[in-house]
Amino acid sequence: MTRHTRSALRELQSLDLEISSKRDEAREYEPRILEVEEPMLELEGLVEKTRGRIKEMRMDERRLELSTKEKRSREEKLKERLTQVRNVREESAVNAELDMVQRALDAEETEALGLLDQIRRMELDLEEQVDLLEQAREEVGPRREALVEERDALLAEVGEMEAKRAEAAEEVDPEELRIYDAIRGNRGRAALAALTEDGACGNCFSMIPLQLQQEITRGDSLYRCEACGVILSAPIPEEDEEEDAEDDASAEAGEAPQGEEDDGETSDDGDGSEEVSAAVETSEGDAAAETSDEVDVDESGVDESADASEGSTVPEPVDAAAVAPAIESDDEDKPET
Repeated sequence: MTRHTRSALRELQSLDLEISSKRDEAREYEPRILEVEEPMLELEGLVEKTRGRIKEMRMDERRLELSTKEKRSREEKLKERLTQVRNVREESAVNAELDMVQRALDAEETEALGLLDQIRRMELDLEEQVDLLEQAREEVGPRREALVEERDALLAEVGEMEAKRAEAAEEVDPEELRIYDAIRGNRGRAALAALTEDGACGNCFSMIPLQLQQEITRGDSLYRCEACGVILSAPIPEEDEEEDAEDDASAEAGEAPQGEEDDGETSDDGDGSEEVSAAVETSEGDAAAETSDEVDVDESGVDESADASEGSTVPEPVDAAAVAPAIESDDEDKPET
């Protein structure tokens, strides 16, 4: 893998990582937008539920209305039939059926009245809910629009970076690009890693054989890590690191003169006090030296006394009669002065 191919893949991976980061940031806006919209969405759901309930009640009202109309028609027929009965038995049967129809009619009318009352209350509740929904939309609208604009701006940046990515991909060998895309996959994992200074994979830090390190450094072909599968490239040249260091140094150089001037002013102001401090330090040094000498002498005295005490032993008793002749002989051997 040549230096040009390596830099092209590195630029491509940098763009891919940045695109993934921007997409993740854009996705993070979705829960925030939902959180802002939550009160409004709850009210919208409540309004829709109330409207659906009113619609069902209207259908029940229509059903009761048709049933009531049918029963009234049946009541009229029974009343007409009651005038045409021939005997008491037929009259009793007609009256029983008419009574049953009337009771059912009364029950349905009562149910219809209760249903109408419920519909009126539900319509009042719906009006209040609609008012609350409008207020919520007025409050939530600006906040939601701001979040949507920020998200759309990120997506626009993603689109621009994808265009740059397409241009960078054209500079990569198609086969190497296919391998690179296969390694990244849908998870967006790192596909390119440089060797470390000690010859390990920059992604999983598995050691690479020395011969393979040399081949990767030469850049003859594309090599992948056997442990994690990423494409391996030669270590990052020191020139790039030196350039970064020079940039940092140049950035700090702008602040250095100001600091030196401040140091100069401080030294000028402190010339008078330096002499006094030097004299004080000298006197303190002499006193410390004298003290150290005394301590050394005391220590040496203590050591000598300790040695003497350790080396001294209890003398054995000596016979005075045996020692006296020896002393006299010594005196005779001495010449006379």
